[in-house]
Amino acid sequence: MGRNLSSGPVHGTNVSFFLIILKRFCHELSCVPVILLLLISLDLNAQIFRPPLSSPEPDATTTTVPANPNHKVSPPRPNKPDKDYYLIDSVEQEVVGHVHYLRGAVRVESTDMLLKADEIDYNEETGAFEARGHVHFEHFARGEKIDCDRAEYNEQSEEGKFYNVTGSAPYQVVARKGLLTTQNPFYFQGKWAERLNGHYILYDGFITDCLIPRPWWILKGPRFDVIPEDHAIARHSWFYLRGVPLFYTPYFYKSLQKKPRKSGFLVPNFGNSSLHGKDVGLGYFWAINRSFDLTYRGLYYSMAGLAHHAELRGKLSPKTDFDLTVFGIKDTQKVVPDDSGVRITLRARSDLGNGWEARGNVDYLSNFAFLQDFAQSFIEAVSSETNSVGFVTKHVSDFGVDFVAQRDVNFQSTMPGDIVEIRKLPEVDLIKREHEIDFEGLPFWYSFNASAGLLDRSQLLFETRQFVQRLDFAPHITTAFRWGAIQIIPTFGVRETEYGESFLPNGPGSAPQGAVTGQNLLRSTRDLTVDIVLPGLERVYDKPPKWMGAKLKHVIEPRIEYKYVDGVDNFNEIIRFDENDLITDTNQVEFSLTNRLLSKDKNGTVSDFVTWQLRYARYFDPTFGGAVQNPLPGQVAQRYVIDSSIDLSGFAFIDGPRNYSPVVSVFRIQPGTLPINFEWRTDYDPLRHQIVNSSVGVDGRIQKYFWSVHHADVHTDPVLTPSANQVGMQVGYGNPNARGWNYGFNLNYDFRAAQLLFWDLQVTKNTDCCGFSVQYRRIAVGTRDDTQIEAAFSISNIGTFGSLKKQDSIF
Repeated sequence: MGRNLSSGPVHGTNVSFFLIILKRFCHELSCVPVILLLLISLDLNAQIFRPPLSSPEPDATTTTVPANPNHKVSPPRPNKPDKDYYLIDSVEQEVVGHVHYLRGAVRVESTDMLLKADEIDYNEETGAFEARGHVHFEHFARGEKIDCDRAEYNEQSEEGKFYNVTGSAPYQVVARKGLLTTQNPFYFQGKWAERLNGHYILYDGFITDCLIPRPWWILKGPRFDVIPEDHAIARHSWFYLRGVPLFYTPYFYKSLQKKPRKSGFLVPNFGNSSLHGKDVGLGYFWAINRSFDLTYRGLYYSMAGLAHHAELRGKLSPKTDFDLTVFGIKDTQKVVPDDSGVRITLRARSDLGNGWEARGNVDYLSNFAFLQDFAQSFIEAVSSETNSVGFVTKHVSDFGVDFVAQRDVNFQSTMPGDIVEIRKLPEVDLIKREHEIDFEGLPFWYSFNASAGLLDRSQLLFETRQFVQRLDFAPHITTAFRWGAIQIIPTFGVRETEYGESFLPNGPGSAPQGAVTGQNLLRSTRDLTVDIVLPGLERVYDKPPKWMGAKLKHVIEPRIEYKYVDGVDNFNEIIRFDENDLITDTNQVEFSLTNRLLSKDKNGTVSDFVTWQLRYARYFDPTFGGAVQNPLPGQVAQRYVIDSSIDLSGFAFIDGPRNYSPVVSVFRIQPGTLPINFEWRTDYDPLRHQIVNSSVGVDGRIQKYFWSVHHADVHTDPVLTPSANQVGMQVGYGNPNARGWNYGFNLNYDFRAAQLLFWDLQVTKNTDCCGFSVQYRRIAVGTRDDTQIEAAFSISNIGTFGSLKKQDSIF
């Protein structure tokens, strides 16, 4: 132990003992800032971001010691003292009886801490000490710093008082997606603090993580009570923003346990809707136990009534969890037509062991009018389908088995009951992926798909019985060989499908009510596909423009695919449940030509700079085995969706017999050297002598500026697809966590209706420790013409509260 010479007598033993006691005092003093600063979290983090669910307690027979990636390491200090020794500097050192005196620029340093003061007195007999004048404490490993005018502490009773306390402490930030973060330390201040039997109290103080002396926000209160590693309480506290009190709470509770989960009320939110009136919301978070919690929020609309939103989360084991959400409203005001409804979503997963896995996604919507009136985004408001599926699966090598239950609902309009509902209750799928077999040097690949299920379909025109059995078995064998520079890949297969119900013979695809019969139906098909890969043409450019890369290769890839299917002589008798039921007879050949510009940068990375693909199909059987017919005189033409069309284009184009498909063009620019992407899809129909479908989109980002523009133009016959001409656009600057001002703008415009369907504008201002967001939104869909104003306030490293939800934010 090293020490300076003093002006009075010094006894080595007493000084050593004094230093050991002083070390204990410094340890207690160091706890004050760490515990007090945890108060800043309080219950604000429950507004949007809730603590993650904990797994159930592990088996007592197993012990695991996980690595701690957030473990802090002390900064290097080349002149630090050895362990259990101190460096002491002071102008004077003196011992009188049991009292030790250190005077003048006192400095005590150990391996992990530093204590400085003008004066320190220590009574060896009572264990009491007093430090006065510019008291400063610093912990090197944890990084906290504390200053006070005077400190009194008794090392025997472990009680003390600290006057005019200020300080700061950094902490490890574990950022979550969408969470505003800062590297600022927490700052705290109080008139005085005391420690009583392990209980810390800060009086007349505040806490913040903003830069001082002019912090953006503080949490200020007359008293903060802290029990280390258990909980902290703020009483009669105010939250100030730029010196203006925003809200008051008589009692705030924050858990300081390792797994912080505590039930409590959420901060209320307020908003306005031109359709539903003023709204106010209040919620409650219930931490049921370590593995379950429930969040409920009620939202009262002045012109609609009370809406309920509840979310139940559970973690049954480390391998099994679920998340159930229920949102609904009972319209009691009926200012607009009754749009009461409910939506239920469930996500669940479980690892069953031995390669078995279970997953499920449930999406239930009572009626489409409810969704259109209360959805917060344009995409959600116009999404007229719900899909629910649950499955248990296992895959071993190239074999897989699935047990599937599924429910798909397509809402045709907002009229009650105008839906198409298809269910599988359940279905078993067997999958055998390509398995290679060598036959005298010639490779073959064998595969099959098989399924057995109970299905039903219901809609306004007809309804099947509750359980319709369907058995399907489809083996295929593939080989490959070369003929000069041409590669030929033939595939041959058969398919046997048995249905437990069918339409009446020769009935139309959309049969009238009562046309479903209980008569079984067997579909037996044979199919042959020959994929011909022709020799490609290529040229390499060693010195392209710099913005195109270090090297450029132009490649032209021609390809021909011949397909023959026979045996579907009863297509119009088959009830459509899924894509397996869209198979028809066909005798067709498809031509494709792909142009590619491949760019290689100086590091050798290759990317598709430009791609232009053209596809066209020629049909030698224009009726597809009688599945497609011209309408009889006086009948309206109908749309046919069959396997041959959906493989080529996302738009329906068959409303009668035809010998050729539209020419489908897909043009993409994806320059890896430039922050921009472009895609243009078009369908040119030689039968109508025009481009019938076109969709183009461009998006990119340069530094903080980003943009996205998409346009869709559909000119096909209304029987095929309703005509449309809409544009969607998004432009903005910044991102949700960027400091300073950030802007974003969205719109969807319908040129045919000359109507702005949706637009919103969001402005976000982020400081060094908090952020403010305001969004104005307008939705005009169906009978809805609604404007809303939403706002949110974010505190760095903690969370966000307000009426603007993360999923509705532009950023």
